[in-house]
Amino acid sequence: MVRLYGFGPAPGLPDLSPFVIKAMTLLRIAGVGFAVDTTGFRRAPKGKLPYIDDDGVIIADSTFIRLHLEKTRGIDFDAGLSPLERAQAVAIEKLCEDHLMWIIALHRWKDDDNFAHGPGPVFDRLLPAPARAIGKWAIRRGLLWRFWQQGVARFSASELALLGARDVEALATLLGDKPFLFGERPCAADASAFGMLAVLMDPATNSPTRDAALSKPNLVAYRDRIMGRYFEEAQT
Repeated sequence: MVRLYGFGPAPGLPDLSPFVIKAMTLLRIAGVGFAVDTTGFRRAPKGKLPYIDDDGVIIADSTFIRLHLEKTRGIDFDAGLSPLERAQAVAIEKLCEDHLMWIIALHRWKDDDNFAHGPGPVFDRLLPAPARAIGKWAIRRGLLWRFWQQGVARFSASELALLGARDVEALATLLGDKPFLFGERPCAADASAFGMLAVLMDPATNSPTRDAALSKPNLVAYRDRIMGRYFEEAQT
């Protein structure tokens, strides 16, 4: 059985991280059994989660986990998609993971109240008691510096709201009235989009971008559809 290293669940979420949720969704789409291990944070090969142990083979990063599953299990997550749709799927993935993700993360980690109700309790569980306060401070400080380096932390609140709303509008338009991004069955891009939307719509994190997402009935239904299909336990 595959061992998936993640942060662990948060209320209403399969995991704290959208990338761990993406990996979990890919594994469940593929029908590959896995067990979640929350003890690997300090041993992560690339210094971040998720990574998997597949019978002794360590694969880090959600995209490389996807490629590994396709290679070793004979799976094509994008089966049935045309070359144009495959290219569009990559573009959607990048919209979610290389733009929307930074906005979501900034709101979760910079705002004191959002941090206290979102990442904070998860790291209370992961970090030993003597190092808990300083550990959370150090992780948060490091991430806030990364946000500044990346550029997302340099935007004003109104600019962030505008950028987040544009991403949400694009996803809602691309989804339309389809059950999944490209029709009747989920593909790899659905795992990515779902991971981001599940975390974005998390009630523990308030932001204008969350409000924009919740105003799109098709995105809310999409989040609920995938959650109910693959993560029934997270809803209890």
